[in-house]
Amino acid sequence: MKFTFYKYQGTGNDFILIDNRLKSFNKTDTKLVAKFCDRRFGVGADGLILLEDSEISDFKMIYFNADGNQSTMCGNGGRCIVDFAQYLNVIETNTTFEAIDGIHHATVKKDTIALQMIDVLKVEENTNYSFLDTGSPHHVQLVSNLNNFNVKAEGSKIRYSNLYNSKGGSNINFVEQETASIFKIRTYERGVEDETLSCGTGATATAIAMHKSGLTKDLINTIKVKGGTLVIQFKTHNGNYTDVFLEGPTQQVFKGEIEW
Repeated sequence: MKFTFYKYQGTGNDFILIDNRLKSFNKTDTKLVAKFCDRRFGVGADGLILLEDSEISDFKMIYFNADGNQSTMCGNGGRCIVDFAQYLNVIETNTTFEAIDGIHHATVKKDTIALQMIDVLKVEENTNYSFLDTGSPHHVQLVSNLNNFNVKAEGSKIRYSNLYNSKGGSNINFVEQETASIFKIRTYERGVEDETLSCGTGATATAIAMHKSGLTKDLINTIKVKGGTLVIQFKTHNGNYTDVFLEGPTQQVFKGEIEW
């Protein structure tokens, strides 16, 4: 079959976007998804996203990791599909869409897209790390000298450790604080099984974990990733984190056709 696809990136987190409203793409073909995402034999991406019709919102987002398996929520992917939906004239500037973790609201601004994430009602605080779910599971750990840290080796070690084997693995975020409200992070993503240039749910998890631990009192935090800058804001009430928004830039890189 011949497929038309679009390549998007959000702070360096790159995705293949396909309009699947006519259901032409076989969602059960994990090998095809992995082939699309392969950086040497395919288009190359951190993940593949299908836009489909929804009965309860403007559209539905179906997200696959680069390994071909359907996965949990992707924050940067969510921002990219909002950009894509506007490009397809499915939406204008405000939207509500359906994802694997529920309904999301988003707003297209001049240079950024602000995406509402799920509420976070539980943050597990441990001696050296925090664990929480922001649509995807995240381990958040402070380190020093982040620029020279071996993210792939150390991230893989934790991701496959006894901590997360029973949970199906976790994304691993290594964090360094710069100011009271600015944090730098590097993330090892499960499903990609490597460091990515950005992780939206990881940036969200980091901001919340840093607030929960008392390292920041700000409700708006800047998260520096290798691919750019994201802004996370939220409200707190009785230890719960609500009205959580992930905001940052997106870009359509190119459009193409491929036949397999």
